[in-house]
Amino acid sequence: MRALVAPPAPSAQLEACTSFNHQHVFFLDVIVLTASLALTLAISILISVPLTGALIRLRANYNPKALQLDPEGNVELHTGPIVTSFFGMLRRVKRIEGWAGLYKGLMPTLLASSILTLFAVTTFDFKNVRVNGRVDPPDAGVLGTLAYSLFSMLLSLPAAIITYRSITTPYKLPYFRPLYSLRILLTPTERRRPWVLYLTPGLLLAESLHIAYTALVMPGFRALLLPSTFSPVKFGIYVSIEILSTALLCPLEVMATKLAIQRNHSAAEYNSVEQEVEDDGVQAEEYTEYSGQDEDVIGLRHEKDPYLGLIDCAKRVIDEEGSASVISVLSAGKLPSSYDCSVASYEHYMQLIAPRHYCERTPLRFLRIS
Repeated sequence: MRALVAPPAPSAQLEACTSFNHQHVFFLDVIVLTASLALTLAISILISVPLTGALIRLRANYNPKALQLDPEGNVELHTGPIVTSFFGMLRRVKRIEGWAGLYKGLMPTLLASSILTLFAVTTFDFKNVRVNGRVDPPDAGVLGTLAYSLFSMLLSLPAAIITYRSITTPYKLPYFRPLYSLRILLTPTERRRPWVLYLTPGLLLAESLHIAYTALVMPGFRALLLPSTFSPVKFGIYVSIEILSTALLCPLEVMATKLAIQRNHSAAEYNSVEQEVEDDGVQAEEYTEYSGQDEDVIGLRHEKDPYLGLIDCAKRVIDEEGSASVISVLSAGKLPSSYDCSVASYEHYMQLIAPRHYCERTPLRFLRIS
């Protein structure tokens, strides 16, 4: 006779079915999250890369106000492009370099954003991503936030330098030839010793001061003016402080950009592209393909007379380009920076007045310009 096997208990069947459903839901959540992150990343990059490129070019543009001496001591009249508006720079880039110029810096931005997004999703709490629609850094207090921000800055600094240089270079950079592009953007010294990028005069100090202000000063104002209970007066004061902070941070960002695009050489006389081409074994003709046919989008300072540090950069910018140039860049940079402040303030306001109904998946956060 066949042995009779008792059917599984209903509770066991229910547990197995529940476990399968949970795994199925988790798998679907992973797929939906991956697809939404990829779509969001693509949309944000398509929108932000041209805007960021225009802002970086505005900060990096070199336009001296008077006669100068060339390296041989002869008087030369050097005037760079005079562009004083954010949208004017966008139009100039489109006119001279076309759509390819607007999307300069696309590949390093895409690569860095993909790595950071993957790191955030795999490191931080996945449940928080499902509930809030975003990934936040760990809440570790003021000093913890400062340490986290400094560590993130150190990790992303080389990528930021390469991105800034790829945006401001007058040469055409192919999308799928990274080694060729790096030979243009980096000096032989920087390629042999990549850590030299961290020793760029004044750059690390400028970035550290920026982080110290945003991680220490601004959270203090937020704690004082934005308590758990909402106050329209305090909220308005806080928004005003954020907008005024732009006037303090914009000059620092201008100097950081000018320092980031300044390449590091092993010797003062080792600066020309032709010398580097010979050492690299690359034909000089490969470097003669410019993005603009007749003119460059922005003027760049000669590498034989570099900035020696953050303070030296500030003095030379004022002495050579004048305070009016700094003010024009400041006014042009207020648009994206003030937009960032408005987005951050709006999100905090919505969290205070409607914490249960506010969904942080607002598309505004993906359009931030930095």
